[in-house]
Amino acid sequence: MNEFFIGTRKIGCTNSPFIIAEMSGNHNQSLERALNIVEAAAISGAHALKLQTYTADTMTLNIKEGNFKINDETSLWKGKNLYQLYEEAYTPWEWHEEIFARCQELGMIAFSTPFDETAVDFLESLNVPCYKIASFENTDLPLIRKVAATGKPIIISTGMASISELDEAVNTARNAGCKDLILLKCTSTYPASPDNSNLITIPHMKQLFQCQIGLSDHTMGVGAAVASVALGATVIEKHFTLSRKDGGVDSAFSLEPNEMKVLVEETKRAWQALGHIHYGVGDAEKNSLRFRRSLYVSKDMKMGETFTKDNVTIIRPGFGLPPKYYETILGKKVKKAVKKGTPLSWDLL
Repeated sequence: MNEFFIGTRKIGCTNSPFIIAEMSGNHNQSLERALNIVEAAAISGAHALKLQTYTADTMTLNIKEGNFKINDETSLWKGKNLYQLYEEAYTPWEWHEEIFARCQELGMIAFSTPFDETAVDFLESLNVPCYKIASFENTDLPLIRKVAATGKPIIISTGMASISELDEAVNTARNAGCKDLILLKCTSTYPASPDNSNLITIPHMKQLFQCQIGLSDHTMGVGAAVASVALGATVIEKHFTLSRKDGGVDSAFSLEPNEMKVLVEETKRAWQALGHIHYGVGDAEKNSLRFRRSLYVSKDMKMGETFTKDNVTIIRPGFGLPPKYYETILGKKVKKAVKKGTPLSWDLL
C-alpha cells in the first residue's frame, strides 16, 4: 500500500494516524470563534483542520417547501429548508485565507471540502495541499474529476456508497490524475451509532481498492476511532467544536478540546500497540522469564535418593528445568546431596 505525504505529514501504517479536526459550521458565523477553534484544535494535538467551501447558492435552490424542506423526524435540522441550513453553516470564503494562515502558524495542515467547481478553483488559489470529497458528493463524478486534475491527494468519504459507486469514484479519480487516495469509512447519520458503524468494512475496503483507508466518525466518544486503527485506519476525521453547549449545526456530534486530545493520544496508542507479528520472548519480556514455573527440589535430599512427588515441585521462579520434564525426572536418582530450594538441572541426575 503506497504511503505519501499531505503537507509534512506522512500518511500510512508506518506513521501514527492522521487526525483531522472538522470545523464545519461550528464557527457559528463568527471569525473570532473560527480562529479560536483552530487554536483549540492545535492545542489538542490534531494534525489538520478542515473547512467546507460552498455557499447556499452553490449547494441548493432557495425553495422553502417540497423536496427542499427537511421533514425527517430524526434530523438535527428538522423544520429548516436546505437553503437556510447552508446559509447558517457555510464558512465565508473571505475567511479561508486567514484561517489557513493561522493553521500554518500553529503547525497544522489546513484544507477543505469543495462542493462545486468554483470552490475548487478558489481553493487552488490558496494552494491547499489536498482535497476532501464529502459522502453526499461521492457520486458527483464531474466534481471528483475536477479535483483529481489538480494532482493533489484526495480523501473521499464513502457514506451511503455501494461498491459499484465507490468503484466509479475511485476509477474516476485515478483516471483523472489522482495518485494518492484515501477512502474514509463513513456512516452518514448525525450522530451515528456504534452499531451501524460497521468498521469491519475497513480491511475489506483496503483490499478492494488498494489505497489508504480511514474513518470519518460521527459517533459520540472515541471508541469507534480507536477500534478503526486496529483494523487498519490511517486517517481519522472528527467534527470539532469549542463546546457542544454553544450550539451550532454540527455541535451535537462534535468533540470538545479535551475529547480531541484523548482521541489523538488513544489512536496513537492503538497504532503503537499494533506492532508486528511476533511470538516468543520479546526484548522487554526477558526479565519476566524468571516468573515462569519450573522444577525445584522441595526437601533436602541425600546423594542417591530418588526424585518423587514428595521432593520435586513445580513452582516459581523459572530457573529450574521446565515443567514438561516433571514426569521424566520422577524415579531418577540425585547424584549429590542437594538442599530444599535447589533448581533442578540435568547435572543433578
